[in-house]
Amino acid sequence: MPFLEHPALCCPLDGLPLELQSGCMRCASNHSFDIAKQGYVNLLSAQDKRSKDPGDSQAMIAARHRFLQSGHYRPIADCIGDVLLPYLQGEALVVDAGCGEAYYLDCLRERMLASAITEPLMLGFDISKWAIQSAARRFPATWLVASNRNIPLVDASVDVLIDMFGFADFASFARVLKPSGVLLRVQAGADHLRELRQIIYPTLKERDSSLSVPEGFSLVQRKQLGFRLSDLDSQDISDLLLMTPHLFRASAQGKQRAAALQSLSLNVDVSLELLQRD
Repeated sequence: MPFLEHPALCCPLDGLPLELQSGCMRCASNHSFDIAKQGYVNLLSAQDKRSKDPGDSQAMIAARHRFLQSGHYRPIADCIGDVLLPYLQGEALVVDAGCGEAYYLDCLRERMLASAITEPLMLGFDISKWAIQSAARRFPATWLVASNRNIPLVDASVDVLIDMFGFADFASFARVLKPSGVLLRVQAGADHLRELRQIIYPTLKERDSSLSVPEGFSLVQRKQLGFRLSDLDSQDISDLLLMTPHLFRASAQGKQRAAALQSLSLNVDVSLELLQRD
């Protein structure tokens, strides 16, 4: 799939604009970044790497793809569309920070096409190259391997920014958002996957449900979404555990109990905050 160049791209090393030259992205300082055959560019600088293969593994991405494609979290995607649709008129630049395999961005795109809204310019980035390789197979867009700490976009270039269950860097978000641009944050609520957490942890740590508005932003809207997932099978349970950080936090006994499950019903509880850059 061809890589879609975007004029907002900038060099992660010096912040200068990147341009397509001779099959690669290059800045005026002659820093060059190859375009992968899968249709993405790796703009993750060495100082933003914490391992040789940062981010979610190939197995985690495959598990998330199976689980999300089954439609279990479709109500979340639909709610995202409800919140963002009024902000997607014209040629808005929509950026998914930590896009994973781009399930939610793809659902948003489908929602816009169904609503006869002009398809926006879409850009997704993730620290995991496996996630971006999977995302690039979905639809043509600007796909990047990059970090929230050093977003390779010029200042005030983004209309809509999405942060799905991610590790927010509000200073970076505020830098790349246009004045009055919006940030949609989706976070786990207090009861999210409670039944699974009760199985895999010796004691259940209650989540902090307090939400504060970050500096430089104003709260536009806050929604709580809850629904029930009934009778997940063993593959669903395995995929759900693998696609979340719970796999690495759970005790060995907890993992064994989860692996023995043949079915499980769960509460999904997420909060959606729409924030506007001041």
